[in-house]
Amino acid sequence: MLVESDPHETRVAVLEDDRLTELLVERVRERGLVGNVYKGRVTRVLPGMQAAFVNIGLERDAFLYVSDVGGSEQDAGLPLDEDELSDDQEAAKDPAPSSDSSSEGSDTEGSDTESGDSEGGEAGVSEEAQEASSLSHQRNAERQELPAIDELLRPGQELVVQVAKDPLPNKGARITAHVTLPGRYLVLLPTVRHIGISRRIEEPQERERLHEVLSSMSLETGGMIVRTVGEGKGHSEFEADRVYLSRLWSGITRRAESVYAPTLLHQESDASLRMVRDVFSGDFDVLLVEGEDTYERIVHFLDQVQPKLLPKVKLHSSGKPLFDRFRIHDEMDAALKSRVWLKSGGYIVIHQTEALVAIDVNTGRFTGGQDLEDTVVKTNLEAIREVVRQIRLRDLGGIIVLDLIDMVEEVHRQEVFAALERELQKDRAKNRVLSISEFGLVELTRKRTRPSLDRLLTQSCPYCRGRGRIRSITTTCLALRREALEHGAISPGAQLLLRVHPEVARALHSEEEAILRELRERLGKAVVVQSDPDLHHERFDVSEL
Repeated sequence: MLVESDPHETRVAVLEDDRLTELLVERVRERGLVGNVYKGRVTRVLPGMQAAFVNIGLERDAFLYVSDVGGSEQDAGLPLDEDELSDDQEAAKDPAPSSDSSSEGSDTEGSDTESGDSEGGEAGVSEEAQEASSLSHQRNAERQELPAIDELLRPGQELVVQVAKDPLPNKGARITAHVTLPGRYLVLLPTVRHIGISRRIEEPQERERLHEVLSSMSLETGGMIVRTVGEGKGHSEFEADRVYLSRLWSGITRRAESVYAPTLLHQESDASLRMVRDVFSGDFDVLLVEGEDTYERIVHFLDQVQPKLLPKVKLHSSGKPLFDRFRIHDEMDAALKSRVWLKSGGYIVIHQTEALVAIDVNTGRFTGGQDLEDTVVKTNLEAIREVVRQIRLRDLGGIIVLDLIDMVEEVHRQEVFAALERELQKDRAKNRVLSISEFGLVELTRKRTRPSLDRLLTQSCPYCRGRGRIRSITTTCLALRREALEHGAISPGAQLLLRVHPEVARALHSEEEAILRELRERLGKAVVVQSDPDLHHERFDVSEL
């Protein structure tokens, strides 16, 4: 793992077999609020919608649903990754699909409007209020036992809340009163009496053992959930995590008692600490850190929760920047291209759309041996490894459709599919894959946790305006011909000036020369072509001389 931090951004890279497989980039100005804990003040209670607005010091008041306020542990709308929830905790979450939470398979990027948001709305009713109204009807129908919002909250009341969803340009943040504090192996639930095991830990005996370990630990209030990386860990590791998280919560509550709302009580860790907390383990050979401040924070954190890993943490002191030393920038540039070449000469093409990601596998320059089926299988197997690496590196999410090269033999399809499942086991993000169709297509969904690398590092092209392609030279020449004929027919000048991009000028004097001849003959005047490198390929100007 490589950690590079400066005053503007933090970048964390994970290399497997010396190849970049994961990259996290966090800009200081764009850092999210999810996980932050605030002391807020209730500004409005909406009984008819079973929700409230809470001032936590942001530009817009945050939005709090009744199910996220109080009641029993079954009503705790915990803002956790589903992979860290136990089976019963997952069942305890709100079964009604919130309109502000896009489904895993249909989530899209780059849009300020989420599924379920209405574009219009009644006059005088905010978008948040309309959303809460729809949600409250669903919840009231399924949870009549929930107390009314006005029985739990009143205007002016102060309470400790945590951001569960970042604010959008047209709506405030979503918050919950059920705070969760993730550690290395545990998630502390200081407001909910519950002991759970990550559902990714599937072995019944291991789940029973972990439940016994947690039950034997002293916890005055609240509960705990074992994270996936806690599998196989013992009492000492969990106890160290519990002590660390309990101290953190005690500090938050002490600060809450001494300050007025609205105030930030606790800020979620930055990208470097999150990756060390969630990913770094004994499986890594080394953690290289550039920047003394970041290095000291990581060492301090590991010293509290996992001191055994400290010998693997090294401060990068070489004169050459860390990412340059490992050629990470070259890998990042390659990850922004749609075509990825394979060692055999085949290649894959990756295209992101609003609704899904399409990945196509091609044999390219790879001709294989004498057997076509063998060539296809080898290409597909090689492509599978690179496809999963690119999915992880680019952080592609939502629906992903993989178009493999058609295989005739069913045994070969099963071999390739088994290879895909093995590679996907390396992915920390939740995913679900369907079997290969008769057309060689594989559909899978992958949980989206943040914008993809492409959306994070790039913007829409101002030239092609997001199309990804521009008009061909021939198309531009023909458009120029039409405008020149129209303009030249009504202009009294003796000459016509065509100002065009150099590539268009070259074409008009070579393969498209017939267009110039036609213009001169039909208009009966001289036509002058002027090359202007400042013009876009598609733009031109027709004027008199």
